[in-house]
Amino acid sequence: MKKNFYHIIFSTLLILVFSACGSQDNDRLSADIVFNPNTAGNRDASKKLPVITFLEMEHDFGKIIQGETVTYTFKFKNTGKSDLLVSTVSTSCGCTATKYSKEPVAPESDGFVQVTFISEGRKGFQNKTVTVLANTQPNKTILRIKALVVIPEKY
Repeated sequence: MKKNFYHIIFSTLLILVFSACGSQDNDRLSADIVFNPNTAGNRDASKKLPVITFLEMEHDFGKIIQGETVTYTFKFKNTGKSDLLVSTVSTSCGCTATKYSKEPVAPESDGFVQVTFISEGRKGFQNKTVTVLANTQPNKTILRIKALVVIPEKY
């Protein structure tokens, strides 16, 4: 009985390992785009990396009326020496949506991260973060949006 139990556990683990190794994820970056210079053999490698340089890191929408949807586009330039690729952009709240440059941004070229804030059901001061992951060093850049959501007066 004990032997069968171990046999079942071992077989299950083998199936899980082999099925996990064969999975494909089309959203992953290819290995030639992702480059980490923090290795012992790449002393001059950081000079060849892309660099994401935003014109602004924060945007204040000011006072908006509850229910309004507002949008702002953060613009950036690749000031590095190789193509910049934004892999994902995530937000701190479901009330915020994004669009961004999905194609590689060549050196000295421009890209964007567009942020839309939906104020429905919100009130008061709102401070949200937008995290940009790219093939830069460091790979994470945090942008901020702010707004003061006011409830419309009822007459």
